[in-house]
Amino acid sequence: MDQLALIVGLLLATVVAVGLGDRLRLPYPVLMLLLAVALTFIPGFPEFEIAPELILPIFLPPLLFATAQKSSWAVFRVRWRTLLLLAVALVVISTAVVAGAAWLMIPGIGIPAAIALGAMVAPPDPVAVESVAGRVHMPRRLTTVLQSEGLFNDAAAIVIFQAAVAATVSGNNVGPGIIWQFVVGAAVAVLIGIAMGFLTKVITKLVASMVARSAVTLVVPFAAYILAEELHASGVVAVVVTALELQRHARPQDAAERLTRTAFWDVVELLVTGLAFGLVGLEIRHVIHDEGTAIFGMVGMAVTTCLLVFVVRYLWLGVLALTARRRRNLLQPTSPKEVLILTWCGMRGLATLALALALPLTLPDGSDFPARHEILVIACAVLLATLVLPGLTLPWLMRVLNAREDGSYEHDAARLLARRAQSAAVAALKEHDLMKELPAEKVASVKERMRRLQAELLGDDLHNKPVVEKLKRGRELSVAVQTIALDAARQEVVAARSEPGTDPEIADRVLRQLDLRTMTMPD
Repeated sequence: MDQLALIVGLLLATVVAVGLGDRLRLPYPVLMLLLAVALTFIPGFPEFEIAPELILPIFLPPLLFATAQKSSWAVFRVRWRTLLLLAVALVVISTAVVAGAAWLMIPGIGIPAAIALGAMVAPPDPVAVESVAGRVHMPRRLTTVLQSEGLFNDAAAIVIFQAAVAATVSGNNVGPGIIWQFVVGAAVAVLIGIAMGFLTKVITKLVASMVARSAVTLVVPFAAYILAEELHASGVVAVVVTALELQRHARPQDAAERLTRTAFWDVVELLVTGLAFGLVGLEIRHVIHDEGTAIFGMVGMAVTTCLLVFVVRYLWLGVLALTARRRRNLLQPTSPKEVLILTWCGMRGLATLALALALPLTLPDGSDFPARHEILVIACAVLLATLVLPGLTLPWLMRVLNAREDGSYEHDAARLLARRAQSAAVAALKEHDLMKELPAEKVASVKERMRRLQAELLGDDLHNKPVVEKLKRGRELSVAVQTIALDAARQEVVAARSEPGTDPEIADRVLRQLDLRTMTMPD
């Protein structure tokens, strides 16, 4: 009962942290982490134990799924170079540098265990980054870079970690076979994701209840993750591909379902994120308690590793900035200011903690896992340094660098999409035979509404404000004609969303507005 009360308390604290974060302009995951750490120092505070092997399967699927729903296959076709350079190459380089430093600093750690430490601290957390970047008006292009990096870097880090732990347990070294293991695991995961996306599409067609169809999307990420892990593939990649497939199968006529699903996933993402970072804080307290005064002897190693994590990321992004200028690649940093911002947004989170806690206690011969205590302390130090410090200071850094976006880019991009949607709607009206059956006054009314469509799409509702008034129901024929026009408009925006250079989140906002217009069509 104590643990249930603790979970409920953390969920309530999440809501409070969101409100407090809005007032202080700070990310609520960071506030939840600090709150949880502070609470555990209260005498008599209940203990909470969660099996390390359950942390990733419980929290990663819904959080990755929520983030991946904001992207599309078209976006990945455009960002493939950024994905390889950040989600894979940077993870490998960070792992190698940290492993080399750990091997030099920690007596008796061994190369495989040092690589395991490097893999723990290598991948930034997409959930933490998404929460922070959205509150400081970061330029959309930089947010795009962070989103591209965050969706797949966990997969690379987990594969390296698992191979390093297996090598430590068996007494062998990590060989080049890890590359083949990653490629095969990713390929199998892609197939699983495509299959789960197709299966979800079939299920949603058979289920009449809109609420049940939305609930299916909560079950699917866990099913994809567990199935992939059972087949020794990447659960992370499987979840992301599943989300992308669901986006690809979206139909223009499912406006009500999309609105319901969006609201549903907004709530899920907020509560799961808050609970996850609250539990991260509780686990950090356990590490501090277990290590006791021995932590002070590890401070030097922890500080050195934290500095290396920042420096490696800064240097690698600097190299990408130089190549981006030559190739005019806008999906990479292009200036020292952008390099510094993206470096400061390299926040570690759930994956780092879960991998640290997943370390075996002992080896097959009964001896302790090499340098396990040092690895845990260093991993938690990197997590705190990269999450709390940047999370609290990023708003200040954005002001100092004068790098915050005023919203003009988003407005211009939305205006272009809205204009295309209006043109498609008007064209569909001109070509459809149903217009001939409408009375003259209805024809004029529908045409006027379609002429106003661009202005309506660019109104205040563009920022997801709820619709609070019910509009009158129109005649069946009038509704049919307007539905045809709005469907044409939506198909035009969906097509634009898949084009290189189109911001998927802005396109999604326009699509949500079209859904709202479809749901609230007047006479």
